[in-house]
Amino acid sequence: MEVLVLEIEDPGCFWVTMKGCGPYIVDETEYKNLNAEMNQFYDKSYKDVDEVKPLTVKEGQICVVFSEELKCWCRAVIKSIMYCTDDYQTECFLLDYAKYIFVKSKNIRVALEAFMQIPYRAKKCRLYRTKPVTLRIDFCEDTAKIVPAKRWDSAATWYFQNLLKATTQVKVKLCAVEDNTFDVFLYVTIKDEKVCVNDDLVSKNFACFEEAEENMGSSADYQENQMSLNVECLPVKIVNPALAFRPVLFQEEVSTNHETGLAVSSSFLQETYQRSSTDLNENTASIVKAIPGLPFKENTAVHTDRLQQFLNCDPLKTHIIEDDQQSVQSLSEERNFVFLSNKIEPSSVLETAPLSDDLKKELTRKKFLGPSFTESYCWPPVARGCDVVVISYEGNDPFLYIPPVLTFLQSGSCYKGLPNRNGPLALILCPGWKKAQLVFELLKTYEGCSRQLHPMLIILGQNKEETRSVKIRGCEVIVTTPYSLLRLFEHQSLLFCRLCHLVLDEIEVLFSDATEQVFTILDCYKKAIITEEWEYSPHQIIAVGTHWNKHIAHLIKEFMNDPYIVITAMEEASIYGNVQQVLQPCTYSERTAVLLKTLDFIDNNLQKVLVFTNSVNEAEMVHEALKSNSIFSLKIHKESEFNFKYILEQWTKKYSSGTHVVLVLTDDCMQSLGITDATCVIHFSLPSPRIFGQRLHSMSDNFCNVIEDSSVDQEYIKARSVILIAENSACHALGILRYLQHAEAEIPPELHDFTAKMLEAEEDKKFSRPLCAYLKIFGICKNRTVCPDRHQINLQIDMPQNIPDRVTRTPACVTILPLHIVNATNYFGRIVDKQKDQYTILAEEINDYFKKPSNKTSVKNVEKLAFYGLCEETLFHRVQVVEISPKEEEDLFFKVKIKYIDEGRISQVQSYQLLHLPARFQRLPPQAVEFVICRVKPIDNEIEWNPKVTSYIHHKIKGKLHEAKIVHTLGNTVWVDPMVRVTRLSDLKISVNEYNVRSEILATGLGTDNPEHITQLQKLCGHVEVLDHAKNLKPLGKKEDTADPQNVSSPQNMSVQENSTENHNSSKITLESHPCDGVAQTKEAEDSTLHQRKCFYPEIKWFQNEETVTVKVKIASEADCKSEFTKEKVVFSACSGDKIYLADMELYQYILPQKSTCVIKDKEAIIVLTKEKKGAWCKLLKKKNPRVSFDFEHWEDFEDKSPFPVGTKKLYCTTAVTEELVDSSEDSGTESDE
Repeated sequence: MEVLVLEIEDPGCFWVTMKGCGPYIVDETEYKNLNAEMNQFYDKSYKDVDEVKPLTVKEGQICVVFSEELKCWCRAVIKSIMYCTDDYQTECFLLDYAKYIFVKSKNIRVALEAFMQIPYRAKKCRLYRTKPVTLRIDFCEDTAKIVPAKRWDSAATWYFQNLLKATTQVKVKLCAVEDNTFDVFLYVTIKDEKVCVNDDLVSKNFACFEEAEENMGSSADYQENQMSLNVECLPVKIVNPALAFRPVLFQEEVSTNHETGLAVSSSFLQETYQRSSTDLNENTASIVKAIPGLPFKENTAVHTDRLQQFLNCDPLKTHIIEDDQQSVQSLSEERNFVFLSNKIEPSSVLETAPLSDDLKKELTRKKFLGPSFTESYCWPPVARGCDVVVISYEGNDPFLYIPPVLTFLQSGSCYKGLPNRNGPLALILCPGWKKAQLVFELLKTYEGCSRQLHPMLIILGQNKEETRSVKIRGCEVIVTTPYSLLRLFEHQSLLFCRLCHLVLDEIEVLFSDATEQVFTILDCYKKAIITEEWEYSPHQIIAVGTHWNKHIAHLIKEFMNDPYIVITAMEEASIYGNVQQVLQPCTYSERTAVLLKTLDFIDNNLQKVLVFTNSVNEAEMVHEALKSNSIFSLKIHKESEFNFKYILEQWTKKYSSGTHVVLVLTDDCMQSLGITDATCVIHFSLPSPRIFGQRLHSMSDNFCNVIEDSSVDQEYIKARSVILIAENSACHALGILRYLQHAEAEIPPELHDFTAKMLEAEEDKKFSRPLCAYLKIFGICKNRTVCPDRHQINLQIDMPQNIPDRVTRTPACVTILPLHIVNATNYFGRIVDKQKDQYTILAEEINDYFKKPSNKTSVKNVEKLAFYGLCEETLFHRVQVVEISPKEEEDLFFKVKIKYIDEGRISQVQSYQLLHLPARFQRLPPQAVEFVICRVKPIDNEIEWNPKVTSYIHHKIKGKLHEAKIVHTLGNTVWVDPMVRVTRLSDLKISVNEYNVRSEILATGLGTDNPEHITQLQKLCGHVEVLDHAKNLKPLGKKEDTADPQNVSSPQNMSVQENSTENHNSSKITLESHPCDGVAQTKEAEDSTLHQRKCFYPEIKWFQNEETVTVKVKIASEADCKSEFTKEKVVFSACSGDKIYLADMELYQYILPQKSTCVIKDKEAIIVLTKEKKGAWCKLLKKKNPRVSFDFEHWEDFEDKSPFPVGTKKLYCTTAVTEELVDSSEDSGTESDE
């Protein structure tokens, strides 16, 4: 397997990490996710340090430590402890990075079990049977000879290190495990030459090979050891997982030894392996077969010559070593399962790959590592011009088809029979512009290795003039999207007249996002190749993807000719093979009973059933239960007394019809058995999704070929998978349920709630993450299940920040200045105050200050999140340090990532460029605000804006003042609609709307209307408008102190809000102190972890005279009341006990806010509103509310004091009463407390 070398001590001790894909090789993204989760957990628990700090620390203890160099929390083992006067330091070994560091005691934390579930990244290795030597000089006899040594010579170590530094590829073959160390044969590629490092060190007299007897005692012991290693390809229990391949599946405490308890010879495994290969060779019909671990040619080197040269071993020992290498090969390629519809001879090395010589030279020059496992199977049929379907974990990699397609296009003689017209020979359909651009760049990179193909990238919008102008003369390869192609086809009717190769990239995405368009293109292609002139011309369809899709079956049947189907993802192969998935929900205690019931329903044909368990105890328990119910069963696990040979003999016996053979096993025995003819798999315990696919592989011989036989009856399915899902199956249940939904399996109704809760729990884990960018920009996130960001409201993060109070109180038209353009509808900039812009004044002061050379003081100690000055050309900016890169010992200066707090952009500068920023320049809060244009999105279901649109908008709006109407605010984000550039003609004293940004985007033809944008935002955060008002309400009897500099928000305070994802408790806005956190109208808010309370509309009575309106609000005693007056509304709130009262009153007519007052008297708040215009109001509010009524007690009092005639006065008072009675007949939007 391919590895990456992490650290080298000498040839007897070096650390590697395993690369590539495999069921037991952890992908690098999983380690990144683990690091992110650990950083989030341990950073957030800073206030509860005692809960996660170890009580005692001792050598050999596994823990989590903070690395100053890596700036993250890492899994580690303590190597030594050094005690100081008042503290102690520990020397730790980082288990994932193979580094030794010194850590202070305050930076050590307990390693939670949740963070120990995946193997450690660093694996300790040594060269197999390769021992150090030294030159021994005998002065008495005056001789010198090379003899074995205990330590490696410094020259040998230096040579070994340089050898690994010069290599372009490193591979290992695992041979044994001893003392937590992997014994390996190490292969390196230097200047296109493959070298075995073990041999190289021996040939240069740096080492010698150890005799076989010294290491293994007897051949029987050696065979047992090798069998133990072979099952090592499955998870095993070990002493120190830091230095070996720690298990994925076993959840029990780590054991203290390496032994597996399995005593099966490697020669037997070779027989099993050869049996699988023989099955493939003997069956040449188009029947679906699975070939586990088919050998690569590069891995079949015979080691006899090497052994005779260095060891002079006898033939028996040579045979043992060859068997050993065969077993090790199974280990190194444990993931290599392939599922084929036709026999394919794989091309596993670049030298034998079906590519042109020029292309091979170019790939070698670019240090291409050779065909991957999937490429080795799909390149040959593609290069022969056959129809091919490839489903693989790497199915989104264009290299699955680009090299062989370019090679085929080289043979110009194949296309001589085509009409002499303009048109492409090859068409590559991609799901979006971004993937199309990637494919096009790859074609441009390698077009020099073939004849001139003149590839074109065609991405067209709805602008018909642009489409008409496209010319494809001389172009032989087009890269485009389905929508763009059909727009081009409207004006280029002969587009398919020469088309021979149609490539569908990411086929599952194409069929999910553009099903109709793809089949339209396929129909056009099919009609074009029916003509006589195509009889001797190639016609090929290639479809590659990561998941099987139901439309692929139709594609194969209707448009392909005997295609080669290559599937290296076993769970996807089971969908193709029509495996029936049966889901059985049950309680944990009922699993055995459900298992027995399931076995009763199996039909009377010969049935071979595998029951998979996750532990030895479970396997024993299930086996005993089957025996007690008179069901014949076998069992195998790592502690079983039966060996693999006996189990396979029983399994492969010829049984009569109606016999049921049941084998209970654990996952670690699955691959060593090599079973592929099971008819039913029962998942007694849920595995991870990848292990789930390998379990299904055990039935691959019984997969149906539904593509060839469309009449296959669903009732006669040969393979069945039964899943027992219990309440404790939450760990992997969500992944399995997603797979079952993808497979369109029937999911019981009672599991829908379980799935919803699981998805809800997944969302809760993201609660401190930033709000999803797609949610903000488009109102919807298409990939919520895999999106790492939050999709619900977090009041501590999403309250308005850096936005003037006047904007949040009365959202209206504002002047904005876009300064940093993220994409066509997302910008950062400032809200400009036309009357007196505080930032303009500050910017002038900062630039005047730094013009004096004496004020340009460089910062010596740069701190994260601190604020500094920065000179950019002739201007000075306020910046905040976001991240500090690891400082090299030799370097005086280092790079830091900064944020321009008044512009919003991120950049990277040298530390010496940062200048000391006086405190007076830090008082003004950061001015950068994020702006989002509403109601517009990319065309063609794209999720990202085309760079053409972004570039156009960037040049049009950056640095220019625009008028915009704010429709929503959330956190530091403002949604505007519209956003208009207004030009003022001073001579004519008029203003002209130069352009509307949204209209400009639509005019490019690459944007379309998005009417649901605002609606989706309102569904998500319908309560935020109320919160925005209540946040700014002033307590009665208190004046806002704006003069006190202590009350002025500084950038440091604002940075706390901006970095609230790191410090969840640091936000200034907390629920408990907020008067209106209860108005939650969306499920996301109601289900949030914050405790929310309901807001009640108080009982209100009112009366009036000619100049004022008096409003009486009934409240409980000792209520904390607040109010706010604006021209058109009054917002009143009060908090009493556990109840919150809120009245947001939009008044019938305008008032004078500065002359309106509110006083507390007894159990009433009396609000006196001064009318802007004298006269009678026929009602108090514009909208009806049943909690508001006219005060009849003051009717007579009103008559006595009124200067109007009695008749007139009664007229409008009666009108007011009538209006209020009508109003009370309709419901209000806020709850009553009754």
